[in-house]
Amino acid sequence: MDTQMNIVLDDKNTFVMKLLHYFITEKNYTPIILQGAENEIWLENLNENYEIIRIVSGYIHNNEQFDFDMFKTHRIMRKIKRKTLSLNLNTLSIFVDLGESVTLKNSKDILCVKATTEKDLKESNSINKSFPDIFNKLKYSEEGVNLFVKITNDINKHNQMDAAKAEEVFKQKVPVITYILMAINVILYVFPYLLGNYDYALSLLALHHDSVVNGGEYYRLFTAMFMHAGIFHLLFNMYALYVIGTQLESFIGKIRYTLIYLFGGICSALLSLAFLSDNAISIGASGAIFGLMGALLYFGYHYRVYLGNVVRSQIIPLIVLNLVLGFLVPGIDNAAHIGGLIGGFLALMALGVKYRSKASEQINGTILTIIYIAFLIIINFVYHF
Repeated sequence: MDTQMNIVLDDKNTFVMKLLHYFITEKNYTPIILQGAENEIWLENLNENYEIIRIVSGYIHNNEQFDFDMFKTHRIMRKIKRKTLSLNLNTLSIFVDLGESVTLKNSKDILCVKATTEKDLKESNSINKSFPDIFNKLKYSEEGVNLFVKITNDINKHNQMDAAKAEEVFKQKVPVITYILMAINVILYVFPYLLGNYDYALSLLALHHDSVVNGGEYYRLFTAMFMHAGIFHLLFNMYALYVIGTQLESFIGKIRYTLIYLFGGICSALLSLAFLSDNAISIGASGAIFGLMGALLYFGYHYRVYLGNVVRSQIIPLIVLNLVLGFLVPGIDNAAHIGGLIGGFLALMALGVKYRSKASEQINGTILTIIYIAFLIIINFVYHF
């Protein structure tokens, strides 16, 4: 208890605790765990103007020590950029114990501010511009041990809520919709094949330029995504749907997942239609699956603190590899893949990622989705390629 009392009654540590309480509970910053970083606390919120907040409690007594601190900060930021797939991270370094002879120097993406008391925060134009309520939020009626307990409890409750939200999103659920979609694809291949009229089914349901554009058979934009050219075509797509779909459905929920699959498939068909020769047909679930990949890419970006390494080492390479194969291997409808990829990405942008998307992002996603659909309709039904 004596040690705790010393921490509470120390002005510097109390001030640091207040800063932590503000940034974590009011601005939803999350602590970053760094090995070897002593006397400094790193916080991240990739949706704020300053994605990184760094609170330095260690004493910086001269310019040489400050320069080394900046060098170390840049090195750590490079690692965070790689993990979060960020080209730039605006960082606010708050120094709470700075020698009088130290001259603060900012860099391109690091703003350095000296703040040893609440008064310093109030007088800092840079901090007040981004966090105008910070001075008032650092006022507490509690003091001493009571203040320490309040701040600690509030931060713990907030972190528990964040952990519960993350657990809700990433907890594995039964992928019912994925199983249903796989069943539909299999049934529409097996039944016509067993009845000996698969070619007739293709003639009715496959994507065919003249039938859609001139014949008005728009349903083909939908049905083509459930037809396949052969057993290996079906098995390959169903394996991809199982691997990608079971994860994405669990992450974003059944309704969003269903809408993205169907929307991605239709966007895939529309872009494919623009490049389809008169006598050719296009079939397969791969366009809709690429729509799921696009949505997974958007989801991974928003949860890149959790999935940064997965996005960089698995999702992006998977998308790039499949697109490259589409250009190199004859018979693959890469226009369909690209159309679905873009459609899925924009669809989730419009629908939103739970606990992450802002209303402004969803509005922008909706506008871009409408523009994209309008573009696909125009190039097919107004200005033909």
